[in-house]
Amino acid sequence: MSSFIATEKSLLDSVPRISRFHDSPYVLVIHGGAGTMSKEGSTPEQRFAYRTALSQALISGYEVLRAGGDAMDAVVAAVTVMEDNPLFNSAKGAVFNVEGKNELETSMMLSKPPASHPEIPPSRRGLGLTLLTRAKNPSQLVRALYLSPSLAPHAFLSGATAENIGHLLGETLVDSSYFFTEQRWREHRRGLGLPEEPLPHHEGGSTHIPSLIDQLPTGTVGAVALDIHGCIAALTSTGGRTNKLVGRVGDTPVMGSGFWAEEWTETGVLQRIWRTITRTSVKKAVGISGTGDGDYFIRQAAAATIAHRVRYLNEPISEACRHVVDELLEDGGIGGVIALDDKGNVAMPLNCPGMYRGVIRTDGIPKTAIFKDEELS
Repeated sequence: MSSFIATEKSLLDSVPRISRFHDSPYVLVIHGGAGTMSKEGSTPEQRFAYRTALSQALISGYEVLRAGGDAMDAVVAAVTVMEDNPLFNSAKGAVFNVEGKNELETSMMLSKPPASHPEIPPSRRGLGLTLLTRAKNPSQLVRALYLSPSLAPHAFLSGATAENIGHLLGETLVDSSYFFTEQRWREHRRGLGLPEEPLPHHEGGSTHIPSLIDQLPTGTVGAVALDIHGCIAALTSTGGRTNKLVGRVGDTPVMGSGFWAEEWTETGVLQRIWRTITRTSVKKAVGISGTGDGDYFIRQAAAATIAHRVRYLNEPISEACRHVVDELLEDGGIGGVIALDDKGNVAMPLNCPGMYRGVIRTDGIPKTAIFKDEELS
């Protein structure tokens, strides 16, 4: 951490900013997990490390959108950055289950087929993967399987079947030791009341990372993007809940719980008149990715409920998200969501002390925040 010697603000000012390419509407919003992190319990160096990582993820996804690429590829680019960074509870930074193993989960869902792959049936919608143990980047794996309906015709797959299909498609599989990090191991052991040492032996040694702000996390990483073609994609990836039971499935791969994307045609009287006059359809779309205590997201079908409040109650995306996040807390579930609609409206409510989050629009300026009382900057 000795390199972090400047102030937090001046260091954040050094994050590269991409120049604007065109004026077509597109936006990317991300999260890196929600939980009980606190500003008082963190250092400027820690906060800088997280905010820099979020900015890097935003810029990676933005480059895809700026070039006219698909929302699907933008969210994969953004989430891959976080999966490769052991600060986050996904892939390289995944938490351990009660037996000291890593079981990863991921999902992707699109409001409509991507412009680059019009052959994908609109009814395919998305895909959830769970109990992964060898996928280096679960986000890339779920993309590959989504685009291969002949090999993976289902909406939900697990374990070796998903990974073996992905390997046939060229996705990278690794030994389980790749996911080992010292900090997550110590959290795992401490959470069970067991000695933290000696550390397990791994070829090449263990990965040491800067101290983490959030301890014993339950969160995920995720991204939602709107591209110039009007498609919204939502992608989520996680190591799950610290010391979860072996074989536990969380909300991340459960369609309608931890993720959702949907497009529909407005059917109101005014909309029908407008369609008749203009001979065009009136389409609306939303996308959602959640993070937090996934069991509660499952019980409340949180992501789909947000979308349905927008669709059937005509609520703004921000109001629909806030209602559902508040209901989660009433039942005892902490967490937050990121969401956006086809107009580029973004919502990022949370019901806990913090959620790593950020947004980037056509101006190419990444804006991030960590704690509940923080504005994006």
